[in-house]
Amino acid sequence: MEKREERREIAELGSMEERGIHCLTIIGQIEGHQLLPDDTKTTKYEHVLPLLAAIEESAEIGGLLILLNTMGGDVEAGLAIAELIAGMRKPTCSLVLGGGHSIGVPLAAAANRSFIAPSAAMTIHPVRLNGVVIGVPQTYQYFARIQERIVRFVTTHSNCTREVYLKLMTNTDELANDVGSVIYGEEAVELGLIDALGTLSDALSYLHREIEKGKNAES
Repeated sequence: MEKREERREIAELGSMEERGIHCLTIIGQIEGHQLLPDDTKTTKYEHVLPLLAAIEESAEIGGLLILLNTMGGDVEAGLAIAELIAGMRKPTCSLVLGGGHSIGVPLAAAANRSFIAPSAAMTIHPVRLNGVVIGVPQTYQYFARIQERIVRFVTTHSNCTREVYLKLMTNTDELANDVGSVIYGEEAVELGLIDALGTLSDALSYLHREIEKGKNAES
C-alpha cells in the first residue's frame, strides 16, 4: 500500500514538472450563432469553449497563452469566451498583436496578465448591428444591456475606469464616419486597459514564473 502511494506521488510530481503552456489563438471574426462568409478567417466559439474546459482540467498544461488579433464579431460569443478565461484557476496571459477590435478588448482583459505589442491597436466602439451604430441606446434596451455587460466586464478585469471607457466608446472626433476610439499599445497601458507593453517572450516569461509558483505551492 505504501509503495503504491509512493508511486502515485512520484507520478504526480512528474506531471507537475512536465506542465507546459498551451497557446490559443483568437483571430479574425469571432463566430457565434450567425455564420460568417467562408472567406472570413474566424474563431468559432463552440470550438473554443470546450477547449478551454479541457485546458483547465489537463494535468499536462500549466498555463494558457492567448494570442489576440481580432476583427470584432459576435458579442455574445466573445463574452462567453472571456468569461471562461476569467474563471480559470490556471495562470492565463493575453497578448494583443496587430489589433484587438471591439470584443477583443474584454478578451484581452480577461487574462490574469495582459500584454500588447507596441505596434498593436485596440478599437473601442458602441455595440452595433450589421454595421449600424446604435446612437439611441434607450430605444434599443437589448443593445444597451449588452453594452453595459461589456463595459462592466472590461472595467472589472482591467485598471480602466468606467468613465474613461465610456468616453473612448462614444468618442466622435477620431474615427471617420464612426463612433469610438483607436488606442495604440502605449496608450492602452496608460489608460489601464492593458497591463504592460510586451512581446511573446514577456508573455511566456510571466507564465513560466506563475507555473513555477504553482509547483512550489503544491510541493
